Amino acid sequence: MNVLLVYPRNPDTFWSFRHVLRFVSKKSAFPPLGLLTVAAMLPSAWELKLVDLNVSDLCDDELRRADYVFLSGMIVHRQSAHEVAMRCAASGKTVVAGGPLFTTGHQGFPEIHHFVLGEAEDVMEQLVADLEGGALQPFYHADEWPDVRKTPVPRWDLIRLADYVTMPVQFSRGCPFNCEFCDIVIMNGRVPRTKDPAQVIRELEALRLAGWKDTVFIVDDNFIGNRKRTRELLSTLIRWRSSVGLKNGFITEASVNLADYAELCELMVEAGFKKVFLGIETPSASGLEECGKSQNRKRDLANAVQTLQRAGLEVMGGFIVGFDSDPPDIFARQFEFIQRTGVVTAMVGLLTALPQTVLYQRLAREGRLLAETCGNNTDAAINFVTRLDREFIISGYKDLMRKLYAPSHYNRRIRAFLQDFEPRGPATRLSWPDVQAFLKSLWLLGVWHGGRGAYWSLFWSTLLARPRKFRAAMELSILGHHYRRIANGL
Repeated sequence: MNVLLVYPRNPDTFWSFRHVLRFVSKKSAFPPLGLLTVAAMLPSAWELKLVDLNVSDLCDDELRRADYVFLSGMIVHRQSAHEVAMRCAASGKTVVAGGPLFTTGHQGFPEIHHFVLGEAEDVMEQLVADLEGGALQPFYHADEWPDVRKTPVPRWDLIRLADYVTMPVQFSRGCPFNCEFCDIVIMNGRVPRTKDPAQVIRELEALRLAGWKDTVFIVDDNFIGNRKRTRELLSTLIRWRSSVGLKNGFITEASVNLADYAELCELMVEAGFKKVFLGIETPSASGLEECGKSQNRKRDLANAVQTLQRAGLEVMGGFIVGFDSDPPDIFARQFEFIQRTGVVTAMVGLLTALPQTVLYQRLAREGRLLAETCGNNTDAAINFVTRLDREFIISGYKDLMRKLYAPSHYNRRIRAFLQDFEPRGPATRLSWPDVQAFLKSLWLLGVWHGGRGAYWSLFWSTLLARPRKFRAAMELSILGHHYRRIANGL
């Protein structure tokens, strides 16, 4: 059996990092973990080929040789996924589609006739039997959440590791919180399901033996959703790291209440975690109450951010504007909070109603839905009727993003971060792509592009006054080039 696994092309988004990939001579930020994991569930005798359209084009010969095409993607990949599906249809190739895009939006793909809805582990045996028997069903969907302890090690051999900036590994699925706008509960449930620590180490060891020495992204919905299991993993990871002399750094996503657990933060830093993404959302208490963000309410969010940064974790933050309760000065409040706390990587997005979420259902009942979402957090569009004037929100959002990522404000935010941040934990290796990125930044950011004055001011002030933090400052400067391009393109 010949199976071609295809991942759609990323649009130019906040998280695509397209404008800084050339700094590090890479083709994409992350490989498609879902397809690599599904590939590991298929019979070893089958011939598999993975084409990531962010790395290479889909050749006619590859499509011609395929017996079936497996297509995955997220909501943001809708347009590219349509293009792939139509091309397969024109070639007479049967597509089996799965992943977040199709789990909640398969109705929008009439050109595809077979879908895996939700997680794949518990339906793969039946899917394989039907593929071999030539009797594919329209839908495959498990009745229960699968046991992720049975999930195999991804097929890293199907990609060229050197094409990517970061490798993804998953520890858990699900989140104990139920934010109104979030689709995690729809996709993965309220009760976090975790892999065994030894299982995660096997995945990391497979990456290490394949030659990976750089950043690993633990792609959990909420890394501390089950704190007991997280502690077990971190303790195991620390021991393994020491035994093999690991130089990788880790990043992940967590809820703001991570700041309440000093011991957990200490373990994360000791294990090599350098960055954590938090869903901060808004400094408005009424906005947090509106969206059911219970973990963020009745706490000092600025203090939580600073606590984590003093512990040695760079905080990346998600922020939202467009809540019904947002006052007209919400843009100024968001700007002030982000600048004051030094959340350098601040992904501010307009509120969007994702399919099947509580927010989507509420807006549908109220007759306020206008369109389906494109899935791009930083797309300047709103898919529902707002309380504040729609054009006021969109205009204010664009101005906020451009202001946040103007060189002077952005570099001021880096300084605020460096003032609180204490680099701790094991050192990570300085790779040749890191050196290349730095050298290219000297010309591109220091000479060629606007904002060169802010760049050199940060360069010399950090090098002379905070040399231990110089690497972090330069990395953030380079990332700022991408964020600025996204903001200016709104």
